[in-house]
Amino acid sequence: MSESVRVDVWLWAVRQLKTRTLATNSCKAGHVRVNGAPVKASHKVKVGDEVRLRIEGMDRILEVTKLIVKRTSAPLAQECYINHTPERAKVYIPPLFIRERGAGRPTKKDRRELDRLRGMESNWGRLED
Repeated sequence: MSESVRVDVWLWAVRQLKTRTLATNSCKAGHVRVNGAPVKASHKVKVGDEVRLRIEGMDRILEVTKLIVKRTSAPLAQECYINHTPERAKVYIPPLFIRERGAGRPTKKDRRELDRLRGMESNWGRLED
């Protein structure tokens, strides 16, 4: 096995991105950093490097422990990195309005109240002064 692998190939092989094209485009967009520096898709990663991958506004921090070139099963792919990503904070958003089960279809008045609660108050059907 070689001592280094392209970063886009490694990200695809360890199943962080679905296709190699997505991995390459992520590098081009600046969403991939190796040891803190933004890299091109052709950058070589070695064992011990820290790879940061931004997906959906959240950084995944991975430490390279093994180099692979071929896409393998998920359990084998997980052996190739150590995940140092911090836990994502869980945000609970309480429901604005709860209808009783079996209460039937909301009336026009109920729908207007729901819209008002959601901040989508409309003036449809009302005459402007």
